[in-house]
Amino acid sequence: MKKLISFMLMIALGFIALGLSAQTKGKFGHLDFAKLYSEMPGQDSIKKVFEEHARALQETFSQMQTEYQSKLQDYQANMASLSNLIRQNKEREIMDIQTRMENFRTQAEEDLQDKEAELTKPIIERARIAVKEVAKENGYAYIFNSAEGLLLYSDPGDDITPLVKKKLGMK
Repeated sequence: MKKLISFMLMIALGFIALGLSAQTKGKFGHLDFAKLYSEMPGQDSIKKVFEEHARALQETFSQMQTEYQSKLQDYQANMASLSNLIRQNKEREIMDIQTRMENFRTQAEEDLQDKEAELTKPIIERARIAVKEVAKENGYAYIFNSAEGLLLYSDPGDDITPLVKKKLGMK
């Protein structure tokens, strides 16, 4: 009987040790998130919408430049025959156009950054959700982004890119 109790105790301790070992050993995985993102469907449409938006901003800026050049040339051609009041008014007008162009350029850069973030956010979120689901489904404790240089050693880790691509329906 003592042998049976000892045997059962050994088995129980073995299971406990195995359970503790499994809990302390988390699986590590990695993927190149930037590469995954670049291969996701929808990039062409994002690029097209972004380029159209940038083109519209560029057209507006070009119109401002044309207006500026026209006013400047007119001013330079007629400067000698203008009265002081008209000359000052035209100079102020030209400086106002320059200021508007500088403000427009700054706002356009910010607008382009906002547009890019708006267009890419849904795809990035889809990829993040897929990574999280793959990690949970496959028992990974940590997933590292290998593109960011955050991974110093990757031998024991698994590249989960194929699993995430499969989750996203990509080949």
